[in-house]
Amino acid sequence: MPDAVLQARSPLHGLARSGHHGRAGPAGLTIVERTDIAFASVIARRGQRDALASAVRASFGLALPDGPRRVGKDGVAFAGIGPGQWIASGENAGDLAASLRERIGAFAAVADQSDSRLVLHLSGARVRDALVKGVPIDLHPRAFKTGDVASTLVAHVGVQIDMLDDAPVFQLTAPRSMAGSFWSWLTASAAEFGYDVATK
Repeated sequence: MPDAVLQARSPLHGLARSGHHGRAGPAGLTIVERTDIAFASVIARRGQRDALASAVRASFGLALPDGPRRVGKDGVAFAGIGPGQWIASGENAGDLAASLRERIGAFAAVADQSDSRLVLHLSGARVRDALVKGVPIDLHPRAFKTGDVASTLVAHVGVQIDMLDDAPVFQLTAPRSMAGSFWSWLTASAAEFGYDVATK
């Protein structure tokens, strides 16, 4: 019997359809599924927080954030998710976890998280209006600014929200296993504003 051939599939395979949905007319928001971003958890080893920060500065030119903030440069970012803990991400980064282990592994435990996440970029004039229906944090630009990060529950799903820029563009990551539930909530919330779906 021939070996089964495994193929990578989007967390939204069979769920998301490209194009315009919901209310007719101009889209109030755009939802882009990202399948080209690698992720890895980074946890400082005991007593190595400062050494890790120095290694990240030397390797990536970045100052590790102390709180729920995101810093990035040249396609690599670190988002603070807890004391001594970060989620690193890289666009088209290949084996990000292996690269991180080589550069900072002496000071941190690094684990690949790339295939565990649904990743969406949301933008548009009504993006905050759609998110406010389920996001229990204040996303007003005075309260949640570019570079801010929040880990919260949205429709009973654990979600990390990163504000990428002032446009605004929000990055939402959720567990791959909850992609269907999260997509159902998001599209229902966005329908009254009209939304476009794309992939990248």
